[in-house]
Order: sequence, then structure tokens, then C-alpha cells
Amino acid sequence: MSLQGAAGADELVFYVNGRKIIEKHADPEQMLLSYLRKRLHLTGTKYGCGGGGCGACTVMISTYEPASKKIRHYSANACLLPICSLYGVAVTTVEGVGSTKSRVHPVQERLAKCHGSQCGFCTPGMVMSIYTLLRNYPEPTSEQMTAALAGNLCRCTGYRPIVDACKTFCKESVCCQSKASGKCCLDHEEDLFDKEEKISTRLFSPDEFQPLDPTQELIFPPELMRMAENQPKRTLFFHGERMTWISPVNLDELLDLKAAHPKAPLVVGNTSVGPQMKFGGMFHPIVFSPARIPDLNVVECTGDGLTLGAACSLSLVKDILRNAISKLPEEKTKIFYAVLKQLRTLGGEQIRNVASLGGNVVSRKSTSDLNPILAASNCMLNLASRGRKRQIPLSDIFADGVGNNTIMPEEILVSVHIPHSRKGEYISAFRQAPRRENAVPIANAGMRVLFEEGTDKIKDLSIFYGGAASTTVGAKQTCWTLIGRHWNEQMLDEASRLILKEIALPRSACGGKVEYKNTLIVSFFYRFFLEVLQSLKTMDSCLYPGIPMEYGSVLQDFQTKMPQSIQIYQDVDQSQSPQDPVGRPIMHQSGIKHATGEAVYIDDLPSVDGELFLAVVTSSRAHAKIMSVDTSEALKGPGVFDIITADDVPATNEFHYSSDPEIIFARNKVICVGQIVCAVVADSDVHAKQAAAKVKIKYEVLEPVILTIEEAIKHNSFFEPKRKLEQGNVDQAFETVDGIFEGEVHIGGQEHFYMETQSVLAIPRGEDKEMDLFVSTQHPAFIQEMVAASLGVPANRIMCHVKRVGGAFGGKILKAGLLASVAAVAANKTNRAVRLILSRGDDMLITGGRHPFIGKYKVGFMNDGRIRAVDAKYYINGGCTPDESVLVAEVSLLKMDNAYKIPNLRCWAYACKTNLPSNTAFRGFGFPQSALVTETWITDIADKTGLSPEKIREINMYKEDEQMPFKQKLDPQNLVRCWNECMEKSAYHSRKTAVKEFNKQNYWKKKGIAIVPMKFPFGLGTRYLSQAAALVHIYTDGSVLLTHGGIELGQGIHTKMIQVASRELNIPMSYIHFRETSTTTVPNACASVGSAGTDVNGMAVKDACQTLMKRLQPIINKNPKGNWNDWIKEAFEQSVSLSATGYFRGYNENMDWEKGEGQPFTYFLYGAACSEVEINCLTGDHKNLQTDIVMDIGCSINPAVDIGQIEGAFVQGIGLYTMEELKYSPEGVLYTRGPDQYKIPALCDIPERFRVSLLSSSQNPYAIYASKGIGEAGLFLGCSVFFALRDAVTSVRNERGLKKTFAMNSPLTAEQIRAACADDFTKMVIGR
Repeated sequence: MSLQGAAGADELVFYVNGRKIIEKHADPEQMLLSYLRKRLHLTGTKYGCGGGGCGACTVMISTYEPASKKIRHYSANACLLPICSLYGVAVTTVEGVGSTKSRVHPVQERLAKCHGSQCGFCTPGMVMSIYTLLRNYPEPTSEQMTAALAGNLCRCTGYRPIVDACKTFCKESVCCQSKASGKCCLDHEEDLFDKEEKISTRLFSPDEFQPLDPTQELIFPPELMRMAENQPKRTLFFHGERMTWISPVNLDELLDLKAAHPKAPLVVGNTSVGPQMKFGGMFHPIVFSPARIPDLNVVECTGDGLTLGAACSLSLVKDILRNAISKLPEEKTKIFYAVLKQLRTLGGEQIRNVASLGGNVVSRKSTSDLNPILAASNCMLNLASRGRKRQIPLSDIFADGVGNNTIMPEEILVSVHIPHSRKGEYISAFRQAPRRENAVPIANAGMRVLFEEGTDKIKDLSIFYGGAASTTVGAKQTCWTLIGRHWNEQMLDEASRLILKEIALPRSACGGKVEYKNTLIVSFFYRFFLEVLQSLKTMDSCLYPGIPMEYGSVLQDFQTKMPQSIQIYQDVDQSQSPQDPVGRPIMHQSGIKHATGEAVYIDDLPSVDGELFLAVVTSSRAHAKIMSVDTSEALKGPGVFDIITADDVPATNEFHYSSDPEIIFARNKVICVGQIVCAVVADSDVHAKQAAAKVKIKYEVLEPVILTIEEAIKHNSFFEPKRKLEQGNVDQAFETVDGIFEGEVHIGGQEHFYMETQSVLAIPRGEDKEMDLFVSTQHPAFIQEMVAASLGVPANRIMCHVKRVGGAFGGKILKAGLLASVAAVAANKTNRAVRLILSRGDDMLITGGRHPFIGKYKVGFMNDGRIRAVDAKYYINGGCTPDESVLVAEVSLLKMDNAYKIPNLRCWAYACKTNLPSNTAFRGFGFPQSALVTETWITDIADKTGLSPEKIREINMYKEDEQMPFKQKLDPQNLVRCWNECMEKSAYHSRKTAVKEFNKQNYWKKKGIAIVPMKFPFGLGTRYLSQAAALVHIYTDGSVLLTHGGIELGQGIHTKMIQVASRELNIPMSYIHFRETSTTTVPNACASVGSAGTDVNGMAVKDACQTLMKRLQPIINKNPKGNWNDWIKEAFEQSVSLSATGYFRGYNENMDWEKGEGQPFTYFLYGAACSEVEINCLTGDHKNLQTDIVMDIGCSINPAVDIGQIEGAFVQGIGLYTMEELKYSPEGVLYTRGPDQYKIPALCDIPERFRVSLLSSSQNPYAIYASKGIGEAGLFLGCSVFFALRDAVTSVRNERGLKKTFAMNSPLTAEQIRAACADDFTKMVIGR
């Protein structure tokens, strides 16, 4: 059948939210996400990563199967679904679930009222995952719920409140808060509650929720049922600009097509071909979609196993296997069980619902979790080509390990046969990934052994690994050699050596983690050895004694359970007016809109007439001279309008805030990979990106290329000034101490990974050089200033507007200014509106993150644990421009003492200048790094003195009114209270004993527990940085419009400001509206940074409201029985101004670095966290079991928001200290450019028991309503997990007689944990 014969394209018919869509020009390259957003203007479905890794674009797909008359609902990632695959299906987006205009669905309502959204960008995806589950299971189990959310990431909340919302739908009673007592089921220890205090543990009231009513949902469109039942199936053709999509209906037709176009791929779920085309530069002019062919969807139970069609989705395979396991005897289902185990963690639910079994096999990726186990289990592949059918063992396609692909180009995989297991046969599958769920494995394995009947003599052995080569590899020689051996220690030793010889990666292998992968290769086999030994015991326990008791626990993998949590805060005083919202857990003002998808972010703004899209062209060299930029090919591209370079910047292209400039466009040289060289504007984002890829830049490499801190030190490459903090006499102190030791800690960087990437919409207004900028930023005034300077116009022509930001964490200040300037220059040149939305990959490449850090220290201590002297040097990797690096270095110095008094101290901080993208502000701002170094030497002292770490912490903690190293006074009584309360609430001592007991009884699994105190100083260092202003209008109908300079980043600042205004004006919150933050209403506002947003803007709002109340007072006095509306009407008639500005001058803070003293901080937050973990010594994997946090945050204005901030920051800290790893090539190119390579914490990473208490009766005289700024402090407490892991590793090393001192760097990944738990296998690997 020729393509020409079917030149006419078909109409694509599908439904979206009950509305029929007929697309006459369906483009096979267009994904559902862009179609929903750009064509249908349904912007609730968000772009988060474009690769199916974050779940922000989750939608529900519904299909009808005429044969079974069943409707199937499943969740899917809209960013990977080609619209051409949607013929005859119904799509439901968040808008179709519910809205504020029609009816808010229970899922949306509960997620909002349980405080499950902060920035709200990931919320529509969460809603869709939960909603789809409820459509299939109206009363799901908690396992189903956690599985449904495994494919969704959230960077703000730490997942706990999302889980709370989910629990309200689960059939088993999982939430203690619904019990009358409000006491928690986790804990029957009464010591959680102080008897005197009026304590509350309810952040929401479930009795307010509307019930879930399945009859109210959208029905499946009857027309689609009729189409499926009555229309004869025919081949569909869709032609796009560059690509053709063909969907045949029977196998013969597909085989003819494949014979004519052997190179064309088959696409079912697009989870493999899609990312290759999107990120890997692959292009296919023709693709075939075989999903409608019955032969490829077959499910057949035969006498010797299961035959599954190659187009079956992994979710379907999972259901089929689960069903078979429940019906067949155990002996026959061991293979099914092992495959099912791998399917549970493969991708997220959204990926499994569309990815096909055949695609997984045929793509032959080394990271496939299924191929090793399928190959080891002797699965067969049924292949077909025109006029020929054949069957081959699946293992054949991996015969030589590099993939001599025995499947011919014109052949098609029709189905896979998975056999039954036999008597005396044992099968297992293993994997280890950077994150337990929704992560590509580092290494995996499938293993099978068959014994001669009734013996432990090997008759057949099969071992396959993934992750060790470019595809799945089999240890053929090893298996062949071991046949006839008995299953004992001797065989284990021989097998381990043979496997390493045959499979192990050479040290030079690309992709890194070589020693870890090799260790896993033998560790997996050892685990299999133990499993089989244990199974042999059931056959004959006299002959085969099984394995020692203390080895048993390693046979159980860590499972993700529904987390249990409790939040404790102080209730408002009974005398407080019920209308006064301060101190109450009020829902986020935009919560419902987040959940319905109606909350508008920058890229959701409707398109402007003639709008252009901008794509940036970035440097591919770290340090080079630009020889030439050839734009000729790019300009020929379809839809290309113009190319913007440094020459188009009317005024300032380089901003000299300090010695080195911040640069908009590189002109003659580039100083990092990812620096913007020029930009393309075109009529669509697709055309702009295609053209950007065609710009050719010639470079001449410059020396030196400095990437690491070590290289910067070697080349003496630093940003000035270097800073020093000194107190006491260090050298003298070192002479009188009992012991001295030196060490160093390396802390990796961290990507902000805000869910909404950097986004700008610049709209020139056509007269007086006015321009409106809509930017996702923390600092609109700075954007205004930068853009005005770059365009050479006064700031009063540039108006910057921010409604809300989809997460920022410090990453949307300077970089947002540079990107806004890029868009503004383009808008200025073209005189058109320009939209710049960075892709996730570009965002991660261009914008820096948290500073990588090296701390070198020398510490002098006494035998009783007292610290006498510290001499330290801190180096931070600033990247290629100054940004805020020197400031971060200063803060890391000022906060380095954490909670400890250090009598003699000398500490230097250096900001290194390197050829990496410039690093910038990130939640915590230097403190999470320098305090980790401090806590590390605290634990070192514990190792040296033999005292416990908590003892060392207690001895050295600030206790009385003290002075800090820079002469500022400190009253630490709440620090001591937090520490003691955390000790008590976590039952630390009894749990520590239990941990020791567990560790005695388990050899390959260990627990660890740690408790860490925190002093977090609040302050921005200079007064003008914390000034704030507000503007309050009262309209004649009594409604109030409130504006202030703070930005809503997810921290609930607008909610709190409305609470403040409600209290001050003594009116309900419903009367008050907040529209946007804009430079038109509040000029010169400071950035929303440093936890200070509520503090300073709250003061300004209070000031404005008090001014208004002063004016209204005479009218109220005259008519005390009147109501608000009467008074306002009267005020207007008396010509009383109903508009007021409020102002706060800022905190009086200063620091004199020459003298090394000052008052850089206004007050202190205190806290303590106790965490318990369990590690698997064979793989390095770990599980967070429990965390208890006690925080002193003064009097909380909104406990729900504040506890959300603490938990969210804590989980971000878990990411920083244990998971998130940035990887660069030796040339300075970032490898980790999206959620596939860079793992932030997911639901499976939060503690199984998670408890947060706010310290009661704490006052803070310096801030609004005695509250404290809470945004950043909690992040550092994540290191309690780091030190709990260190504790577990210490117990392993002590048991094995390994040396006491050992270095642990951050992030403390599974790789480091495995290496520290040295054993025979690690020795084998290192000794090779």
C-alpha cells in the first residue's frame, strides 16, 4: 500500500470535556498538551518538563472497547501524547472535572481545603491523578492512592497535605483527625500534648467536605460508543508539516507498510520515541501507530504460560499478571511475580498506562527494568514480517551485549510469551534507582536458577543485567561454568568473581558510577543467593538450613506506605473575635483556583494579537571566543520573524553591580555553557526552537576552563571581597586542647526546580516607549530597573506585573531580570508582543542554583566534648558572574555557628569564579551548607571522644544570654526549649535503644537516628532591603482592594496580608480582594526573599489600614451601631479619603566587616528535628521512617500555611542532603536537565511518620503580631536525615571493624552509603 494512494488526510475526531473536536489538519508532531493550551485555550493542564517526568500535565483518557462493552479510564501525560493517537477517545482535563463557575469537584475542594497547594502549579496534575483513580475505584485503598501519585512531583508542599486530602477518599480509616478526640493514632504517648496549653491538631474540618458522588461525573460520549461499534475500521492517515502518521487496522497492512518503510518506528505510548525526538534530536518522517490492531493486543492464557500482545500497556500487563497470580498455584507464577515486582516501580502510573510491553522490549534500552527478567525467564518473542512468522528467545536480541539486533528492520514484534515457572525453579528481579519510584534504574537484574529435582545442584542458570552496558547483558559464560555446582558459599564466591570478570564495567566507562554499578552487580547476585537458600529450606529444612536470622530482613524491599502525620499548634485565645482570622488555619486564597486550573500563570495569559515566541540560542562552550555567528539557515526557517543579538540592545547590555558584569547577550566571548548568545523570534514556539537549533556558532576555546572549586583555588580565581570572621585567640586555644583533628566536607549544588519555568510576556504599548511586562519573578522592581536600563528609557515607562509565581525559591531574581531583558529587547525591536517560556532543559542549563560548597576545618576539643577552637575555610562555587555569591559567602559565615558557642573561631569565606552558569540565591542562602559543615565536625568529635552526638550538641549549645562571634547578643532559651521538646516528643532515648537492638539483630539492614538543633537568624543585613509599602482602597460598596509589594510564590503571603487587613479593618476576609503585585501601584518594592515577605509587607498593610481606621473613627464613634457599609457610605459623603498607603522603613540591621562586628540580624528562629532511617547495606538504598520537628516561629499568623512551609522546606532539605545530584561533563556541559536525570523528592521519600509541632507561647516583639518569618529555616532540618544515615552507616562500620573516621559528603546518595558499608563485595570490586 503506497503513501501516495492515501494522500488525503483524515479528520481527527475526539472529545475534550464532553465537547466534540474535529481537527482537519492534525499534525503528528503536535502533542495533546500544546493542543489543549494553544488551540483549545484550556490552560489548566500545565507544562512542567515535557518528558513525562513531573505529572503537571496529567489528563484522563477514556476509551470504549466494543467487544467487552467496557469503558476504561486512565491517566496520561499530555506532553507525550500525540494528538493523532486520540482518534475516538474522550479526554478530560482539570477544567472538565469542576470549576468555580459550575461546581467544584470534591477532589478539588479537599485538595484546597487540606492546604494541598502552595504555588499551585502542580495541583491540576495532582487533581487529575486522584480523579482518575476515583473514577475507577470510588473507595480506593491507600496503596492504590500512593501508586496513583507516584508520577506527580511537587516542589512546595512536601506532599503531606496532599496525602491528607487523599486519605479522606480512602476506604480504610487512615486519618486520626476525624476521630472526636483529635488525638493522633500514631501515638498513644500522652507526652505529645502539654496538658495546660490549648493545643490543636486539626488544620481542616472533614465535616465541611461535600461527599464524592460518582453519578455526577461527565459521561462517556455516546457518539464515540456508536463510532466504535458501528463504523467499519479503516486505516487513518494524518500529514503534518514534516511528518506522516499512519494507523492501520490489521496486521497484514502493517507488515506491508513496514516492508515499504523499514526505518519507520511503531509508536504506541510515545514514551520512548517521543523523548528521543524531543530531547535526542531524532526525527522520523513516517511513524506507524499499531494500537488498533487486534493481533498486537492479544491476551492469551496457554497451557505453558501467557501470551501478551506487544501493544498491551504496562498497566494492563500488571493487571493480567496480578490476576494470573491469584488464580494459579504458586509454583507456576514465580516469573509473573518477578515481572510484576519490576512493573510496580517502572515509571509513574501515567507512563505505565500508555507505554507498551513491545516498545519496552524492542527499544532494548540498558535501563529497561523488564528486559533482564524477561530474558532470564526464557520468554519468547513472536515476530512477523510480510509472508513470514517466527519465534525467537527474547534473550537472543541481547546476544552479544551490544545488541546485534536479531529483529530485522521489516519485522514486527507481535506478542511476547511469558512461560510458567516450574518445580525447583527460582526467579528474582532486582533494581536500584536514584529514587525508589518513577526513576530510571542505575542497575537492575533478572536471575533464574533450576535445580535437578530434589537437590541443590544447578541444572540451568540464567543471569541478565541492565545498566551495565549499552543494552541488557547476560552472564552466559558464568552460567555455563556453574552448571552442576551445589548452591553453597563456595559457588557464591566463584560466581561473584566470574560475574565481575564477564560483566563488570571498565573504570573508564561513560555514565559514571562505575564502582557502584559493579558493586550492585555482585550484591544483586548475593541477594538472589540468599533468597534461593531461604526457599530451599522450605523444601527440606534438615538438608538446607536456610540463612541466618539476622540476614532475613534484607530479603524485603522497602515499600512506600501512606505517610501518617500530625501537626500541633497553639489554638487562638477564646477571647479572640470569631471574625478575626489571625492565628487560624485559613486556606490559601487561591487554593480552589489552583485545584480547578483557573489560577493564571504567565504562560496561561491569552495570546496578544501578532504575538511572537522567543527561543534562546546558548553557548556550547564553557570559555571561548565567539569567532562567528551564522544565522542564515535559521532565518530561512518557517515562521521565523527575526534574530536578536547584543547589537539590538538599545542601551545597557552589561550590568556592573560589582567588579564583573551580568550580561544579557554574549558579545565577543562566552564564559559558561548555557550563556545566551542570541535569540530567535518566530510565529510559534515550535518554529522558534527549530530555527534556534540551526544557528551556527564558531568558537575558539580559551584557557583556562575552570569548573570546580578545586580548579578555582589552583588558578586563584575568586570574586572579591573575601570575608573573615574571628573571635578569641585560635592559635593559643589549639595549644591547650586535648585533641585536634582536621577534615573537609563537600556539598553539591541544587537546582531550584520550581515547577513553573522562567516565563516572560513583554507587550510594547506603542506610544511613549511604554511596555508592560508579565514576569514570573520575586522582584518586579528589579525587572523594571533592568529592562528600563537595557532599553534606555526611564523606569516609569516599564510596568512589571506579577499575579503569582509557580515556585521560585530564590531562583527568579537576577536571572529573571536578564531573561525579561532578552524578551523586552526583542519586543522593542519587532514592535510585537514577545513570549519567552523556557523549556525545562534550557531552564536548568541557563539558570544557576544553590552554590556547591567545600568546607575545610581544623577543630580543637576537650575530652569531655567541649569545643575550644575552630579554624575553617569555606569555598563556594559562584559560577561565571558575581550574582549574589559574595553575599551568600557572608551569610554562610555569619550563620556558621548554628546553635553552638565556639569560644575561639577563625573562619574565611571565598566565592570562587568558575566557568559554570552563575549560581544564585536559594532558600537558606548559604546557611544549609555552612551549618552542615558545623554539624559534621560535631559528629566527628562524638566519634573521637566516644560520646554520643547529642551529648556533644548539648554540651556546646548556646544556653544563657550570649554573644555571637560578631558581637550580637542572643537569648537562646527557645533553642533549649525546642531541643528538649523534640527530645521528648520524639521519645529519642527509647527509640535510640530500639535502633541499637534492631541493629544487633539485622546484619544487612541497619537503622540510624539523629537529632539536630537549629538557630536560624532572621535579617537581610541592611535596612533599605527590608522596607515595604502597601496601598489600600475602600470602594463605596464597602469592598476593599489591597495591594502590597510582596509576591505570591506559594508561601501564602496574600492570604496572610488579607488576614492582617481583616483584623485591622475589623471586617471579614471575604470583603478584601488582592489583584496583583505591580510596579504601577507599589513602586521600588524589595524582593520577596529571605523569609521576610510577611514581616515587612504585613507592617505596611497594617500601617495603611490603621491610617484608614483613624479617618473612619469619628464616623464610627457617631454611629457605633451602624455597619461597615453605612460607615463607608457616610465617609464618602463627608469627603473622607478612602485610600491610603502604608509604609515600613525596614529593620535596623548592619554589619561592619572591617571590624568583624555588627547587628546583621533582627531576631532568631529556633528548631530541632529528630529523624530515623533504615538502610539496605547491599544496595545503599534507604527509607525515611520518622521525623519529628519542633519549631519556634513566634505566634503563627496562619498555622496551616506555616506548617506547610516547614514541611515543604524540610523535604527540599532531604533533596539537598540525600538525593539531588547535578552532573557535568568534563567540558562543563550540564547532563542533568530534567526530572528524568535530576531527582527531587517524590511521595516515596517523605518520612512514613511525619510530625510537626509549633513551640507554644513564644513571642517575637519585632515582627507583625509576634510572628516570625518562616520560609527558609526548615530546609536545614533535612540534614537530620543525613546524620541519621551517617548513624546507620557508623553502626555498620563498627560491627565490621572498619576505621572510625570516615567522610560523608552531601548529597548522601545510595552510592556513597553502599561504598561506606564496605564488605567482601566492595573489596572484590575495588581489588579488580
